[in-house]
Amino acid sequence: MGQLFYGNNPEPIIIEDRALAHLKVVVATKLRRNESFTLSWRHPADDAPGRTTLWLHPSIPLRFIFEHPEPPELSAQWITRMAQSASTSGGITLLEEDLDGE
Repeated sequence: MGQLFYGNNPEPIIIEDRALAHLKVVVATKLRRNESFTLSWRHPADDAPGRTTLWLHPSIPLRFIFEHPEPPELSAQWITRMAQSASTSGGITLLEEDLDGE
């Protein structure tokens, strides 16, 4: 499992490595353009029910840590789906990979 650290919060957000790698591409693209946006996800089954949303801004520190040293092969379709969600008023939604659509 990968970890996403945002701001000065010492508690990581735990995200599966493959999903985190795809999210990193979309987030880095938005931040490189100096765009602020939200990132939302549903809580995993072993956490309390609900969802979380963060406001991401280029001036706030962000760190991605991956469990595996080798990056996974990226899915252009998954990146596109997340990037499309980033362009909505709801911001990026951490979506599940749709293997049937590839």
